[in-house]
Amino acid sequence: MAHEFLKRDYIYRGKIFDVSLGRYQSAHKGEVTIEVVHHNGGAGALPLFEDGTVALVRQWRYPGGKYSLEIAAGRIEPGHTPEETASRELEEELGYRARSLRKMAEFHVAPGYCEERIYVYLATDLEESAQSLDDDEEIEVVRMTLAEAVYLVRSGEIDDAKTIITLLMVESLAPFNPQSKRAG
Repeated sequence: MAHEFLKRDYIYRGKIFDVSLGRYQSAHKGEVTIEVVHHNGGAGALPLFEDGTVALVRQWRYPGGKYSLEIAAGRIEPGHTPEETASRELEEELGYRARSLRKMAEFHVAPGYCEERIYVYLATDLEESAQSLDDDEEIEVVRMTLAEAVYLVRSGEIDDAKTIITLLMVESLAPFNPQSKRAG
């Protein structure tokens, strides 16, 4: 079932994403018009400390009108890799550097209307550095055990998709050995 791309008209160009109307030829439906959100993608990291705790960020999310508990994450800038982005966000938002990053997953956020793909990592072998927040960021660092974080997923308190996926992927590694697979 092939869909041939015909044309794309951008109807919005923004700082974070663009929106277009794409025209496609469908074998069954003829010409169809689809709204698409174009985004560079994002990457994030969950630091797992030697004592079994993890660190998340609590920040206000304007679209949802509430505080959200999430892994440190951000947009992939042109010319940067997902791993570089995850490392940068870990240091900027939490004030830690990881000597080891293990890719846990990559996935589309909303494939029905958006190109954005997110890459999530487990960060281990951590060393403290300094937070360096963006001008528009107000972040509270929240540290808890991995089990407590997974409980917050199951109770619905953590409702951010990238954070849910990352925490459940990391939980599935138990018994966990952070040195078992180093980034390379």
